[in-house]
Amino acid sequence: TMAMLSGFSVRKILSPVAPELYLIERCGLDTDRSAYRMSPAAYCPKGTGKHIPPMGLVTFLTALALALAGAMALAWVVARQPGRSGWTDVSWSYAVGLAGMVGALAPVGGGVELRRWLVALLVGIWSLRLGTHILQRTLKGGDDPRYAQLRQEWGENFSRRLLWFLQIQAAAGFLLILSVVVAARNPAPFPLWSDWAGIALMVVATTGETVADRQLRSFAARTQSKQAVVDQGLWGWSRHPNYFFEWLGWFAYSLIAIGPDGSFAWGWLALSGPALIYWLLVHASGIPPTEAHMLRSRGEEFRDYQRRVNAFFPWPGRR
Repeated sequence: TMAMLSGFSVRKILSPVAPELYLIERCGLDTDRSAYRMSPAAYCPKGTGKHIPPMGLVTFLTALALALAGAMALAWVVARQPGRSGWTDVSWSYAVGLAGMVGALAPVGGGVELRRWLVALLVGIWSLRLGTHILQRTLKGGDDPRYAQLRQEWGENFSRRLLWFLQIQAAAGFLLILSVVVAARNPAPFPLWSDWAGIALMVVATTGETVADRQLRSFAARTQSKQAVVDQGLWGWSRHPNYFFEWLGWFAYSLIAIGPDGSFAWGWLALSGPALIYWLLVHASGIPPTEAHMLRSRGEEFRDYQRRVNAFFPWPGRR
């Protein structure tokens, strides 16, 4: 139903989650957006004033994907130099976080404004924490052991193969961002218990990952032997507790996207984020190269640690 009232165009929206929402946009004049429950989905008909069709969501997502590809291409320029490979993970963390925030806040595809801000805040905090943690490690100098091994294996082809490798990372980052974008587009009224559950889960995940990182740094600072393996605290429950909590945090977007009743069909797409990050961490770029390096540098100490402690999911260690 479209009606004209005091210079405003009004569209009545019917949906299963919000029976009657009115989106009001002032034609040709400034608009007070604070009164909106959702971003305006309607715009003034041609000839009545302002006519600004919204950018297509597909076009917007394509722009995000290209931006990520460009960011990782710039990271390649730095990382191909010896001793600077750590900058790839710093760049990826900040680039994915920034793209995720833009994806959440962009006024395309609908969604409730406060929920979009919540999702943007969550992905921004995740990016800042992870990127800064890796940055502090990178500033100490030297190659990341995983990339040092790739440099040795790829030899003269390292620079060319690294470029394509980083573009694969950009693609993976884009797929993760889809979970963020979908969560921000849930049209249900805000807040719901699923929003609070998503916040709580992200707090638990961020706290767990931070504690794991601090325990590892503390162990390294007080241990003289280069053969020693940390098996205390969270590291006595999982060989990679930081990876576990990283994976757990991506379920926050799934909770927010799917909601209490799962009526937002696109919300189920947000489960692809945890699925992808699990595969990356457990089967691709996380545990396999990290443990290969640990076996080379720690030898039997690490083999004993592998026998006693689960690789990923926390569980009491075996003595």
